[in-house]
Amino acid sequence: MVSLKLQARLASSILKCGRGRVWLDPNEANEIETANSRKAVRKLIKEGFIIRKPVKVHSRARWHKTKEAKDMSRHMGVGRRQGAREARMPSKELWMRRLRVLRRLLRKYREEKKINHHIYRQLYVRAKGNEFRNKRNLIEHIHKVKNNKKKERQLAEQLSAKALKDEHNRNRARKQELKKRQRDRERAKQDDAIAAASKKKTAAPAAKKAAAPAAKKAAAPAAKKAAAPKKK
Repeated sequence: MVSLKLQARLASSILKCGRGRVWLDPNEANEIETANSRKAVRKLIKEGFIIRKPVKVHSRARWHKTKEAKDMSRHMGVGRRQGAREARMPSKELWMRRLRVLRRLLRKYREEKKINHHIYRQLYVRAKGNEFRNKRNLIEHIHKVKNNKKKERQLAEQLSAKALKDEHNRNRARKQELKKRQRDRERAKQDDAIAAASKKKTAAPAAKKAAAPAAKKAAAPAAKKAAAPKKK
């Protein structure tokens, strides 16, 4: 039996493959044995005495077919299951998948300005605390939070408008009260002036009537003296 290890090694180096993929023609063993250089081996390769075997094809068609069936929950019954539940799908892996979905959604909403960074941080922490079961639950909670924020903002605006209106009404009532007091004071002054004038008007004839007898009494002696005859 002729040893062709040298030729196989040179051929694998030239063809850039392993020795197992090099095929040497057994019918031309004597001629291959004489090739002890790379140049001679290249000539044999060119003549077809040495060939590189093709890669064996390992078809995955059956695997793809089985996978498509398993994606539809086929071949997944109790009799097909091997291994514990935690070994088949660890709870940590499920937790990581769920949390990554929730965090990806929060990050997307924050970048699209659908939520601000305050709501993002609150929901991020609450998601870490296992408060949301799935993506849909988180979206519903986000809508609920946004609606509550909107209602609070509207209520605050209404309260602010009501406070401004009440303040305006109080100022208006205060001004009206001040005007009323001013009118009352002016009316009281006018009434006092009218009363004083009427009192003065009624007091003048009485004083004149009381002063007339006194003047007459004082004028009587003077008249009597003037009427008396003068002594010589």
